[in-house]
Amino acid sequence: MTIALCSCSCSMNSNEPVTKNGFALDTVITITLYGSDSEKYIDECFNIAKKYDEMLSNTKENSDIYKINHSNGEFTEVNPDTIDLIKQGINYGEMSDGTFDISIGKLTTLWDIKNRTVPPTPEEVQSAMGFNYKNIEIDGNRVRLKTDKEQLDLGGIAKGFIADKIKDYLNSNGITKGVINLGGNVLCLDRKDGTTNYNIGIQKPFDESGTPLCALSVTNKSIVTSGDYQRYFEYNGVKYHHIIDVNTGYPVDNELDSVTIINSSSTAGDALSSIAFIYGLDKGMQLIESIPDTEAIFVTKDGNIEKTSGIDDNMLKKVQ
Repeated sequence: MTIALCSCSCSMNSNEPVTKNGFALDTVITITLYGSDSEKYIDECFNIAKKYDEMLSNTKENSDIYKINHSNGEFTEVNPDTIDLIKQGINYGEMSDGTFDISIGKLTTLWDIKNRTVPPTPEEVQSAMGFNYKNIEIDGNRVRLKTDKEQLDLGGIAKGFIADKIKDYLNSNGITKGVINLGGNVLCLDRKDGTTNYNIGIQKPFDESGTPLCALSVTNKSIVTSGDYQRYFEYNGVKYHHIIDVNTGYPVDNELDSVTIINSSSTAGDALSSIAFIYGLDKGMQLIESIPDTEAIFVTKDGNIEKTSGIDDNMLKKVQ
């Protein structure tokens, strides 16, 4: 992973932001902090992103996940944070009855949405099926995969986990005001001037102008969106996106273009946005309504915005 710091704006006024942009986790990262001494902490935020990317990637040969995937069923000792995230992934697998499955790696590698221009054959898809998160075995800080059908892919939860780690680091150093944006996984800290919320736009699916569909006014919240417009390729008039249905082996095909989760944990938001998207509008809405302190915005393919009951007009701002 290469981190390139692209810009920096600094001010001694504690109400003026310090902002740096860079590239990590295969996406653009933007971190904005408020406070006269916040600049000295901002570089470490990028170091944290690099550390966890090198630890949790399933393609980097020295990563914990790569080593687990290539251990031929033998136990591999890994970092405690890797264990923590794998356990959280397993928990979301149990909560969703396997809809969210971090052992999906062979299937996501097959689809390779970033580089593919033609979908895999049905035979190729079938050969990558049969995985099950229940075949992940943990013993202390050691992990193994019980069968050759499983490969770990933490892409559906890792960015949220890293955002939460960056927030923990900042808070531990007294930095409580700012915004962490890991390629659309947005984590807002406390109010930037003690009274003003952050306004975070939600992208209009497949709109290249950058005009947001709506905006959320929040503080101390994570905002994570999963959608069919974020990474996809088109073949013979059909769009193939990166959110895969574990039951079919193909990208999810339902009435939704995106799901945005609003809660305090970016890790949870990452997983829940994927689960709710795969579930579809009715079942996804029912799921989110059952989880305390968690809200969601569903955008349907016909452009309608559906929201959970805890979102009012003070939080959701429509853009004309």
